[in-house]
Amino acid sequence: MEMKKINSGKLRAIGYDARARVLQVQLDDGAMLQYGGVGEDTWRRLSNSGATWSFYRDNIEEEFAAKRVSAHAPAGKNPLDDLFRKP
Repeated sequence: MEMKKINSGKLRAIGYDARARVLQVQLDDGAMLQYGGVGEDTWRRLSNSGATWSFYRDNIEEEFAAKRVSAHAPAGKNPLDDLFRKP
C-alpha cells in the first residue's frame, strides 16, 4: 500500500487500499494501524482534509476498530537487519 507522508497532530503517514477497503495510518511513535471497512469517500475526505488529525480522531479512530500491524522501528532501519547482517 502506498503511504502519503503527512504531518498533522500525531499522524505521519496515511494510505488506503480501495479493493480491500483498508485504511492504514502511521503515528508519530512509529506505530502502524489498519482500519478495515473504510469506504472510499471517508478516505477521500481524510486525505483532502485541512485538519487531518481532527478528521482522523472524529471519523476514523472512534468509528472503526484498529489493528496494530507494526511496532516502532527506527527510521531507515529494517528490524531484520540485525538478524541477517553479513559478517
